[in-house]
Amino acid sequence: MELTAFFSSGDGWAQPWVLDIELVESLRFGPPAGHTDLDVAIALTRLLHHDFVSYGTDDQGRHLDDESVPLVIKAHRAVLERLALKPPVWPFRTFDGPRGFGSYWRANDMSGSWKARRDCIEQILGPTRDALEDLQELEYERRFTKGPSGSFKNLIFAADGVKPEIVLRDAVNNEVEIVRHADTCLVFTDPLPPHGLTWRQMAAWWQKNHQPGADEKTAAEGLYRRLYRSLDSKPEQLLMITYCARYAEEGGFDLPALIPQVYLHYDPYTRKSGKQSGALYRQRMDFLLLARTAPASSSRSTEYSTTAGPTRPTSKGASRIPRFRGCTRRWSPRTVG
Repeated sequence: MELTAFFSSGDGWAQPWVLDIELVESLRFGPPAGHTDLDVAIALTRLLHHDFVSYGTDDQGRHLDDESVPLVIKAHRAVLERLALKPPVWPFRTFDGPRGFGSYWRANDMSGSWKARRDCIEQILGPTRDALEDLQELEYERRFTKGPSGSFKNLIFAADGVKPEIVLRDAVNNEVEIVRHADTCLVFTDPLPPHGLTWRQMAAWWQKNHQPGADEKTAAEGLYRRLYRSLDSKPEQLLMITYCARYAEEGGFDLPALIPQVYLHYDPYTRKSGKQSGALYRQRMDFLLLARTAPASSSRSTEYSTTAGPTRPTSKGASRIPRFRGCTRRWSPRTVG
């Protein structure tokens, strides 16, 4: 996506760049037609990097002003959050003024050094640019190497209580609908990123839909407790506790999310009905992971792996299970009821 896509034609002299405010504000809710969130995030990162470096050095070729740059920062943050990436932390929000980049560099001993100002912007936006480049590489691999068959549409999982009743609402578009007991299960319909479904993205989805006022760790705790309630066997609970203990480790939120009780198959007939549909004996899988894996024979793969239910652990193995301090390091899933 080119930077010019965010602007309309100016007068070519005093105001050569006019930000399309309506377009930029719409980016907070989704990408424009013909583009992806990844395209938009890369372009916005380039725009912010270019303009702040320009302001901090020769001030040539700058596109934004003090009124427009906060709008771009807000849009940038929203797009990154949809990609399950951590937005940069800005110590300033404009170019000039008390909260501007100029005041910041003067207060932090950068007045005599263009390099120091460039390094400052690099420190803020560099990690975001690197993360986007990684996603771009994964997207390239997914397009040009063999990937999983079919396409991801939704996850129906973690039924707590009465099982949901599902119908095929639209056979042409393969759309399913929960007609009864939808309140007992969870449904994830967000786009699946190229790197798979991580615990961080699941926590962000839960926060947006179920705990909008919570911070990331509090939302992750709430999600964990809700998932745990869907398990009714000791082996499943033990596997959940053991795997989720890794979320508390450094980088743990970026591990593949362990999703319990996933509705994998659909069959409208029961075995008691006598219909010859091959009524499925197993319509749910105990656990699911959606993660990018690379087999030993190739370093370029976008296969997604799934896991099914656990085997029963021994009592000796159970005694070695670490006590999970979880997302806040203050609670243990062993006590979840």
